[in-house]
Amino acid sequence: MYLFTYKDKFSRDFSLKKQIRDSSGSVMDNIAEGFNRGGNKEFSQYLSISRGSVGEVKSQLYRSIDQNYISAEEFKTAKDLSDQIGKAITGLMNYLKRSNLKGFKYQ
Repeated sequence: MYLFTYKDKFSRDFSLKKQIRDSSGSVMDNIAEGFNRGGNKEFSQYLSISRGSVGEVKSQLYRSIDQNYISAEEFKTAKDLSDQIGKAITGLMNYLKRSNLKGFKYQ
């Protein structure tokens, strides 16, 4: 997502540029923070927040294409990737719910 924000028109929309950078970074940050809490229940909560950030990114992608900051091809690529990330996060959340392991802090 960062690469898009360096494009000429996009780079001048400081608000949207900051929002898409922050929300895309939040996806990874919340996964890392949740994992490092050491418990599956907390990890799952942070994964839920991360999944919400994926939704924010997709919303901002729609705003980006509406403003002609990105091409239709760039939009499709980024949205498809966002969808895949969201599904992967959901899959991990489902795995944690079914797992008998409670997390590394309980070992």
